[in-house]
Amino acid sequence: MSTAIVNKIIPFSSVDGKGNRSAIFLQGCNYNCLYCHNPETIKRCISCKECIEKCKTGALFYNSFTNTVRWDDTKCVGCDECIKTCKHSSSPKTKIMSASDVIERVKKQMPYIRGITVSGGECTLQSEFLRELFFLAKKLSLSTFLDSNGTYNFSSDTELLSVTDGVMLDIKAFDNEEHIAITSANNDIVLKNAVFLAEHHKLEEVRTVVVPGLFNAENTVTNVCKLLHKYSNEVTYKLIKYRPFGVREKYKKVFITPSDDLMNKLERIAAGEGFKTIIAGNID
Repeated sequence: MSTAIVNKIIPFSSVDGKGNRSAIFLQGCNYNCLYCHNPETIKRCISCKECIEKCKTGALFYNSFTNTVRWDDTKCVGCDECIKTCKHSSSPKTKIMSASDVIERVKKQMPYIRGITVSGGECTLQSEFLRELFFLAKKLSLSTFLDSNGTYNFSSDTELLSVTDGVMLDIKAFDNEEHIAITSANNDIVLKNAVFLAEHHKLEEVRTVVVPGLFNAENTVTNVCKLLHKYSNEVTYKLIKYRPFGVREKYKKVFITPSDDLMNKLERIAAGEGFKTIIAGNID
């Protein structure tokens, strides 16, 4: 039975794929995007203990047997002081869960959900868990989506693809140098994955966070649309307006929120390139 480090489970979400869905967020990411809206999911807790004294309800404690900081969710009031305190882009509020554990949580939402979506962090870093979770979800007739930064070699994992209904793929920037500036990694595999997944009808949507001044959004939208032009009838392009909520303090005042005029212009560019379904604006 495979396990994963789970950051949180949102019982009902309408922004993580088609229909009402349960969204599972896994801990750990191989990117460190400057504008990351969930920086507490990037790294795994190193049990430095700095967060314990900030917890006023005693929900955090140090387990000397395992040498780890542990979290008692029954005492937690969700103040997030521990996350605000953490200097390591992590959270002590995680749980090691098996695929069966997660499915039991998901079952409580049935029949009010259409499926599940696994996000992160970067969920494909825990691919064995994903395969097992999606296999169990399929047995319950739930659809399965995953939200990925595109660094996983999907072409080498036919087992995962066989139980995945759709991938929501982040393309941070089309230009490689701009992509490196945002993530510290190149985008070769990301663009290859976009085409591969589209060819196999597994690309549910492409996502780009629009951050004025950080990269050329017009160039990115234009070239992403040209890259996927053959599949523009079946792939949704989601253009997400950058907002400072959740962003690390040192970056909050560095970036600005794009104007409605810019978002409308990008939407027109995508439509002009043949995309039929475009979602642009705030994504809560």
